[in-house]
Amino acid sequence: MNAEHHLHLVSDSTGETVNSVARACVAQFEGIEPQEHVWTLVRTRGHVEKIVDNIRREPGPVIYTMVDEDLRRLLEKNCHAMGVPCVAVLDPVIHALGLHYERTSAGRPGKQHTLDNEYFDRIEAMNFALAHDDGQMYEDLSAADVALVGVSRTSKTPTCVYLAQRGIRAANVPYVPGVPLPDALFRLERTLIIGLTKDPARLVDIRRSRLRVMNDQEEAGKYADIDAVTEEVKEARRLYARHHWPVIDVTRRSIEETAAAILTLYQRHRAKAAE
Repeated sequence: MNAEHHLHLVSDSTGETVNSVARACVAQFEGIEPQEHVWTLVRTRGHVEKIVDNIRREPGPVIYTMVDEDLRRLLEKNCHAMGVPCVAVLDPVIHALGLHYERTSAGRPGKQHTLDNEYFDRIEAMNFALAHDDGQMYEDLSAADVALVGVSRTSKTPTCVYLAQRGIRAANVPYVPGVPLPDALFRLERTLIIGLTKDPARLVDIRRSRLRVMNDQEEAGKYADIDAVTEEVKEARRLYARHHWPVIDVTRRSIEETAAAILTLYQRHRAKAAE
């Protein structure tokens, strides 16, 4: 991080939204890694005044999500006096939605984190992903919305966890050469099954790194051998083709990008099932 660049992120809730927006935007500027000052659950004048004092000591752009008009004006007024940018990132979106739906914003901090049915669905989906990680609990695999099949190190677990945050029940089923996949997988009717694949050379690099961390080089065997891994990936691809499962190559994808592709496939799958 560059001590010369400061970025203040202010939120009246958990700060997840403003943090995500800020990082997505900063990533567009090469060579800039500002020191982030994160302020969450900001709901009093005293808290805003404390933040203003910090901005004065370490000036830098301010990005915020706050709904209380008095607190917003207090923050903006002080930022204007100091000559630092102060941006309310949700305002354009809320304004556009309000015009379209002909409604007024509720103006409640953290409303997206309300303990409603959607929240509990996400918690249930998270519990499901953890319970069905790496081939566990095949007996109720039919309860999954999505089942991810892939060789080791194709990011099955983190992708399932990410999907759970979107309320999707995701299970992951490892493909291991010589080990039969569970019969329950082939009996699924409602569940969308997706095969994950990755460039063998990249897989070998990741697997060797994992073995080094585990200090388990002697047990590497075919697990990190390029020829064996190449054949392993080919076998998995042939399996996917036989069963007409959609395939996603995760070699150059982040977890978020892989999850986005899965969600698109899942929406199509649901639409087709509803026909």
